[in-house]
Amino acid sequence: MTHLTTRRGLWLLPLVLLTGCDLLVLNPAGDIAAQQGNLIVISTLLMLLIIVPVIILTFVFAWRYRKGNTEARYEPDWDHSTKLELLIWGAPLLIIIVLGVITWVSTHKLDPYRPLERIDAERPLAADHQPMTVQVVSLDWKWLFIYPEQGIATVNELVTPVDTPIRFKLTSSNVMNSFYIPALAGQIYTMAGMETQLNAVINKQGVFDGFSANYSGAGFSHMRFKYHAVSDEEFEAWVKSTRDNADSLDRTSYVELEKPSEREPVRRYGKLDPELFEAIVNRCVVPGTVCMKDMMVADANRIRIDAAVMNMSKNEAAARLALINDEVCSSTPNLMKNEDARAY
Repeated sequence: MTHLTTRRGLWLLPLVLLTGCDLLVLNPAGDIAAQQGNLIVISTLLMLLIIVPVIILTFVFAWRYRKGNTEARYEPDWDHSTKLELLIWGAPLLIIIVLGVITWVSTHKLDPYRPLERIDAERPLAADHQPMTVQVVSLDWKWLFIYPEQGIATVNELVTPVDTPIRFKLTSSNVMNSFYIPALAGQIYTMAGMETQLNAVINKQGVFDGFSANYSGAGFSHMRFKYHAVSDEEFEAWVKSTRDNADSLDRTSYVELEKPSEREPVRRYGKLDPELFEAIVNRCVVPGTVCMKDMMVADANRIRIDAAVMNMSKNEAAARLALINDEVCSSTPNLMKNEDARAY
């Protein structure tokens, strides 16, 4: 008897373990995450309007029309009911329409690239407000946070003041990754050679978890950091203490930091190369490397050159090519003169 009671109690063990869970996604500290959590709740409730009745009716029909119920009507030739068809198709159709409208509105309203319009549900933002910028770089396997306005940088530590709109500009040094702080907002991908954005605001002080939500190799499991939401005064004090750090983050130190490593401790850099993030995005941190933006300008001008040559006489083309070649050289100082233009 005792053995049977123990076995039955084991079925309740998962429920006991769940009592210690913190449903942070549905109880976040940031306004964007709160709106996303509300969207999840509303969508779930709307779908339950169909799921719950279907489950209940399944048991009702199974019981009512069981073999032993001789009082149930037996109609073997029944095959259609207009009322039942309207109920079966009409109710789900209405819910799908409502879900579609909610999804369409929320997709635009909660677009991570869209500037914030409010601090929370009761405090709107001025149209001319300027958000604080934080540049984020996903490395193997750590996170680099650059504060261009403060001239500092950190590794595996993010600190921002509460009730301050933050504009995250994100990229990756190598493989694709995903930046995610459940208490703040939804996840956003980071990709090498590209810049993504996330606009968000934190409304409660505290220490929250941030991590990579996209598998990126052997050290993925430890690619985590702490997000500190602090008061304005505490943030200013933290910035001052970080500036007092003697370490400097320039291109040389970044190349060393970029090397794969796991369980990287928190680092702080008191000095910063202001053009580092742009160089990371354009994949030209190493001296002598041509930036992607310069390559694209050169490619665009080569196309213009080819189009010009095909539609001009020889003398006109030579004059036009010389002019375009000068434009290429002035706009891309890191490149040699256009070889294609010389060929003509």
